[in-house]
Amino acid sequence: MGHLTFCLNVTLDGCVDHQEGIADDETHGFFTRLMDEHGAMLWGRVTYEMMESYWPAVARGDVEAPPAIREWAVKLEAKPKYVVSSTRKDFAWTNSHHVEGDLRAGVLKLKDATPEGVLLGSGKLATELDRLGLIDEYRFLIQPRIAGHGPTLYADGLPGTRKLELVSSKPLRCGAVAVHYRRAN
Repeated sequence: MGHLTFCLNVTLDGCVDHQEGIADDETHGFFTRLMDEHGAMLWGRVTYEMMESYWPAVARGDVEAPPAIREWAVKLEAKPKYVVSSTRKDFAWTNSHHVEGDLRAGVLKLKDATPEGVLLGSGKLATELDRLGLIDEYRFLIQPRIAGHGPTLYADGLPGTRKLELVSSKPLRCGAVAVHYRRAN
């Protein structure tokens, strides 16, 4: 069974607004490597719709983008993308699939079918999956910023503290720090 890895940009004060992160070649390289290491992406509907509104156009060359960003878009286009949604059933973006029915069962089935692991990139969905005990690893790019606004990581809370073990940390030239944690047993 593959691991479920939650990966997101987060500011020092917990803001996960995608516009608050530094988007340079090095940060895009970080996320491209993570995507390469995993067999599939998993998002909630809102994140999926945000991604599908921009990245397919970059992959097609309809939007001018630097090489690192175009590389991300082309790889994302080919990557299997799974979406949890109770309101939307059709997902036209290339290689997109709907996770239907019971959330726990659907995500366990996805993990079982994806030995390379699944990369989760939606904050609200992560809260629900963490409540179900389904997240195995956390890969955050901690941004050198204090946003002073939301949305924030785990804003809806968890039933208890999650104890984690540090796997690695690496500072980037822009001042962000890439951290990798594993759920402690």
